[in-house]
Amino acid sequence: MGYELHVTRKEFWADDEGPEISLEEWAAYVKTDPAITLDRENPGDENYIFQFGQSSWPLWWHKRGEIYTKNPEPAVIAKLVQIAAKLDARVLGDDDEIYGRDPTDPTRPVSL
Repeated sequence: MGYELHVTRKEFWADDEGPEISLEEWAAYVKTDPAITLDRENPGDENYIFQFGQSSWPLWWHKRGEIYTKNPEPAVIAKLVQIAAKLDARVLGDDDEIYGRDPTDPTRPVSL
């Protein structure tokens, strides 16, 4: 089990209804970002890897219309905030805290 962060357009990431990020939108974004590549160990159009320095981190698209990852470190959180800005979305934690609201530290969550 882990703590997930969600790039979503929904009010609460687990809502059944609300605006979604389509797989096509995610794939189109990925084509513009050389730091994100298909996950060769987990084939599928929804499984990608974010490469930074010597590290890599999985980023998954989920059929509920979001991109998510588990237990991200600060560099990954900052990347999620960048992705959310490009996709007209936001980054929410499992407990509905918002990331990216503090311009001096996008990795710091702000509770609703």
